[in-house]
Amino acid sequence: MNLNEKMMGTKCLWGGEEASLLQGATQVPVVHSVGFGYKDVDEWLQVALGEKPGHIYGRNTNPTVDAFEEKVRLLEGGEAATSASTGMGIISSTLFGLLRPGQRVVSIKDTYGGTSLLFTEFLDRFNVNVTLCDTADHDQIEAEIAKGCDLVYLESPTNPTTKILDIARLAKAGHQVGAIVVVDNTFATPINQNPLSLGADLVLHSATKFLGGHADALGGVICGRKDLIEQIYHFREINGATLHPMAAYFLLRGMKTLQLRIRQQNASALQVATFLENHPAIEGVFYPGLASHAGHQIASQQMRGYGGMLSFTLKENSFDAIRRFVPRLQIAHAAANLGAVETTIGPPATTSHVECTPEQRAAFGIPEGLIRYSTGIEDIEDLLVDLKQALAIF
Repeated sequence: MNLNEKMMGTKCLWGGEEASLLQGATQVPVVHSVGFGYKDVDEWLQVALGEKPGHIYGRNTNPTVDAFEEKVRLLEGGEAATSASTGMGIISSTLFGLLRPGQRVVSIKDTYGGTSLLFTEFLDRFNVNVTLCDTADHDQIEAEIAKGCDLVYLESPTNPTTKILDIARLAKAGHQVGAIVVVDNTFATPINQNPLSLGADLVLHSATKFLGGHADALGGVICGRKDLIEQIYHFREINGATLHPMAAYFLLRGMKTLQLRIRQQNASALQVATFLENHPAIEGVFYPGLASHAGHQIASQQMRGYGGMLSFTLKENSFDAIRRFVPRLQIAHAAANLGAVETTIGPPATTSHVECTPEQRAAFGIPEGLIRYSTGIEDIEDLLVDLKQALAIF
């Protein structure tokens, strides 16, 4: 599906960096300067108007940030890219940068909690109509798109239920009515999936997660059609959600090992999911790499790997059971993050959908007894032993 798939590891290391390397350096410098000086006023004006490459002010662009954006652009195969200070910053900039009052969005119920609240709480204030469909019902999603819409927003795999959407099918449906198709690719990463090659117009990431991979830098990034990226960038530069150059450097550094980390996380997550699926204390396991997963067939067609994220429910399906189980884990850390080299675990109430009420989570199809598990790069034997001893109380 990706013509340059064999070069992914090389792009992770060197992609987008060459123009920023100075005096033989092998690492992109962190440019902290807020202002960029010009002795020629006419040249300065050309840069300010976008007629010539360059930088004028740190809220707008920055050389370190440029290198990060370019690396993601190359990995996803987009025409252009822009970034923001957080994943929600880029999602918000995308929606508010592209949509106008009176327009309509079709999306799904299983999007990340912050995204869901943008759909249900904020866009309505600006007279943007949003229809959220049952994530597993492609026929319903297509039917709503066919009624007419301006933007189709997808997430696959979803956070935290790991549902799978047929991106090519829904992108085609969106384009038939002239809609922009946006895909959140955070869980999959460019290593496992490239939505642009499946027909999407835009692909975005919470770079805080797998791209950075070390839980030490916040960021968001989107790439795709140049005309759309320009609109999103314009909104972001004015609202001020600028990615800090130090964060961009940390993300660049983390991405050098992206392919290696994802390979390990893919393999370990599948083993963890298989172990849990066969454990008597587990009610259900949600991981697209399992043959039992409802979206496994689609995932096997559009993904090269199934990712490091999974979720599961205990047979004693209650929040009280989670309270007793999670603290027993000695390796997996209870933390509201995912995609890092360390394994993290937690329920949606404290992680993906912490901003939502129990009623909102129920409406979004997020069970209170669900546990999200972000597989790290620890030895798989240790992860399995850790789960086994923690589950022994049931």
